[in-house]
Amino acid sequence: MQKRTVHPFLPIFSADSRVLILGSFPSVRSRAEGFYYSHPRNRFWPLMSILFHRDAESVEDRTTLLLDNHIALWDAAASCLIEGSSDISMKDVIPCDIPGLLEKTSIERIFTNGKTAYSIYSRFSEPLTGIRAEALPSTSPANAAWSLERLVDVWGRALGEK
Repeated sequence: MQKRTVHPFLPIFSADSRVLILGSFPSVRSRAEGFYYSHPRNRFWPLMSILFHRDAESVEDRTTLLLDNHIALWDAAASCLIEGSSDISMKDVIPCDIPGLLEKTSIERIFTNGKTAYSIYSRFSEPLTGIRAEALPSTSPANAAWSLERLVDVWGRALGEK
């Protein structure tokens, strides 16, 4: 059953963030733990560690890894009707205030972690920001067709780290 769920945590950013990575909406596990990509099978943090040559196990290490590399992290949806962690079930989306975030940063490029985030951003935020996002393959374990090696290649080229 779907229920209205509100995004429970703030974006990660600094004034000198130049790249924004947008997910769709936090998973049940991430909402419970209060931090992005907390599901142990999600490959986002292993991917970032490989791309930036730094282990990042704790919330503090992960936050520092992003900020040191001028990356902001948030989600496209501020609230939605959702069933569990299923992006495909998302309905009645209210977007995050991406234009407001851009005013506080130096963001020039936006990437989405998967197609759902891209769709939400393109529909709600791109008309306001004028910045076209690039959809990258999802790091979710549900995207089993993409190995970590393939993700490293595509994400690395996009972020300029490979």
